[in-house]
Amino acid sequence: MLVYGVQDANLRRIADEFTGVKIAARGNEVTLRGEEREVILVEKVFAELLFLVNRNGELQSRDLDAVINLIVAGKPQPQSVADFDDVILITKSDAVKAKTDGQRRLVAEARRNDVVFVIGPAGTGKTYTAVAIAVAALKQREIARIVLARPAVEAGESLGFLPGDLTQKIDPYLRPLYDALQDMITAEKLKEYLEKKVIEIVPLAYMRGRTLNNSFIILDEAQNATSTQMKMCLTRLGMNSRAIVTGDVSQIDLPAKVASGLVEVPALLEGIEGISFVYLDKRDVVRHRLVREIIEAYDKAQAMKERLKPVRHDADPRETERAMWEKRDLERRELEKSELDKRASVAIAAADIEKK
Repeated sequence: MLVYGVQDANLRRIADEFTGVKIAARGNEVTLRGEEREVILVEKVFAELLFLVNRNGELQSRDLDAVINLIVAGKPQPQSVADFDDVILITKSDAVKAKTDGQRRLVAEARRNDVVFVIGPAGTGKTYTAVAIAVAALKQREIARIVLARPAVEAGESLGFLPGDLTQKIDPYLRPLYDALQDMITAEKLKEYLEKKVIEIVPLAYMRGRTLNNSFIILDEAQNATSTQMKMCLTRLGMNSRAIVTGDVSQIDLPAKVASGLVEVPALLEGIEGISFVYLDKRDVVRHRLVREIIEAYDKAQAMKERLKPVRHDADPRETERAMWEKRDLERRELEKSELDKRASVAIAAADIEKK
């Protein structure tokens, strides 16, 4: 029986969690004996596992962990398999979930593709979700290490002129990645992973010349990677390796005439099997409610500037890139709206037929 797991591994996992219950399985029947409260919880676990097996035709270890953690925490139980699909990673204190449709697309594409580009504004959870996906893959032993990289140009300073040793120089640039990891891994375990290089957090430039096998690479703030750096990062992929590249093309900090590698990649790589692009927008913002409105205000102001700007034949290449990006984004939004309109028309037509 699928619920039992290979050689009853799932039954043992449940028994380890609920020590006050004796579980006896014979054929398709399971007998529970023990404290009433724990017996009720174990019954709920089996009910949810049966639901998942009937819907999916299989049961993964992450599904079992998700069910146990949600029930032990006393949280409202998911009503459909989609609710379990939202769970990316189980930690000791909580479950890390995809919170928006855009984040759910990211999780789905990361499961189907080896390289995923995630492009969207600040506050949409690009980095946090990507790190959760990588940590989940590490815990499931799908990969052997995680490499997190960022271009160190946001502050407009050269690392060589900053005080301290290398670790002290790069720490401010990489702090958001540490923050995400600390939410998902205990301090003791994270320290061990960092010391053993199971998890590496490095400036992008330090990846040159490496081949990363059995690894999960995350390139964060990729809008600040040059074309050469982007190519260098993507070609580090070795056997059984995956990558997620995140960035916000509205926050490019590169010098004026230096092209952003993230702006170029859709035209170069879209359509290649195994590579996917996920576009997030203000609807995916998961920070303070005002962040969404702030992003919208800046977007409107930028769009107004572009409309009022006179055509120049000696335009800065960066301006051309931004215009190209905005055009692509507008086309994508129009396509999404068209699809929604079509679905609405079909639904209305179906309703009319049913009435008749």
